[in-house]
Amino acid sequence: MKRTRLLSKDNQLYYYKHYLSAKNGAGLSKSKGSRNGFDSTQWRAVKKFIMLTSSQNVPVFLIDPLILELINKDFEQVKNTSHGSTSECKFFCVPRDFTAFALRYHLWKNEEGWFRIAENMGFQCLKIKSKDPRLDGIDSLSGTEIPLHYVCRLANHAIHLVVFHERNGNYLWHGHLRLKGHMDRKFVPFRKLQFGRYPGAFDRPELKQITVDGLEVFIPKDPVHFLEEIPHSRFIECRYKEARAFFQQYLDDNTVEAMAFRKNAKELLQLAAKTLKKLGVRFWLSSGTCLGWYRQCNIIPYSKDVDLGIFIQDYKSDIISAFQDVGLPLKHKFGKVEDSLELSFQGKDDIKLDIFFFYEETDHMWNGGTQAKTGKKFKYLFPKFTLCWTEFVDMKIHVPCETIEYLEANYGKSWKIPVKTWDWKRSPPNVRPNGIWPISEWDEVIQLY
Repeated sequence: MKRTRLLSKDNQLYYYKHYLSAKNGAGLSKSKGSRNGFDSTQWRAVKKFIMLTSSQNVPVFLIDPLILELINKDFEQVKNTSHGSTSECKFFCVPRDFTAFALRYHLWKNEEGWFRIAENMGFQCLKIKSKDPRLDGIDSLSGTEIPLHYVCRLANHAIHLVVFHERNGNYLWHGHLRLKGHMDRKFVPFRKLQFGRYPGAFDRPELKQITVDGLEVFIPKDPVHFLEEIPHSRFIECRYKEARAFFQQYLDDNTVEAMAFRKNAKELLQLAAKTLKKLGVRFWLSSGTCLGWYRQCNIIPYSKDVDLGIFIQDYKSDIISAFQDVGLPLKHKFGKVEDSLELSFQGKDDIKLDIFFFYEETDHMWNGGTQAKTGKKFKYLFPKFTLCWTEFVDMKIHVPCETIEYLEANYGKSWKIPVKTWDWKRSPPNVRPNGIWPISEWDEVIQLY
């Protein structure tokens, strides 16, 4: 029998704080039984919405964190319920202001007709559109608008339909819910919406159909994975406009060597990402690779390596063997898990994959460096940062959310200006001497291959 997977403690706290606490109008104590029963405004609004979407073939699935969490807790019962056989309303009748659904936009055929029918059924709908960021890199197409969110109100309950768009790295993206000047800010309590405070990125979920409170709905096949993605889904777009300006000022290097390096670096980054994802290790673009993404939406052709960061608490002892298994031999290993760990792997055509491990202190983070011939240690200080998703070389990948602060720490205020000569021991403004490794430890902390 399949056991219901539970959310981690951090995520349970997140859901309690954001969705289940009384201030958001949905207390846990009210979720059992059918105090409101099938005549509740919440259930009726959801029923009408499901009737509408199924009759019009609108490809939607339930993403409401509160309802998904309740379904997950009671999954065995939900799984054994057939259509229309429910005697009490346990999920959709829970007091709340909204129910959130996702729309898979690429599968949708009849947008305008759906909107009209919704209004005929008694819904009042608000449509939020904005520029399609996927076209921002193409001068002739930038500015094309796409729908991002629909908010449809029936009596005193609202359906929040979050529009999920396909992106290059085989993932789904939704936009920021930003109200335009003429829109009614009192249409619904927008501040309580669970999606849209910022753009978000999600793995493409497999779906399954289940019956909830007598209504047939699609939900993510792995609701726990989807729920755990929500608090960490924030997405930052590459800055295409600034990248274009950069290349007008500093011509792009389109030599055969530069094109070959970019191709090989992209393949190396994709292989590293696939390997770390398989291990369940979080990582992000760091150093020159992060600078290339933020400054020019591309790999810097003279950088000669690919740089990734990993929090030391995410280190796994089989990282080295996992990379060697995919054809990336270890080139050097400096430091140790407790202090200044750094790994470097050899890709093809002399391209290195450098992995820097980050350590957290009370008010900052740092990664270490080691000079092989002297045993000197260095420390690179960074302000604390969190991780956001972006799209880079056709992949959904992490970067520091506080990107400018991260880059300024590493490269100074003049990071926008290309610098081709770089001394890793002296050039970074955040580098500090950090003592010297005792000779007795050199065999462990300075390993060259």
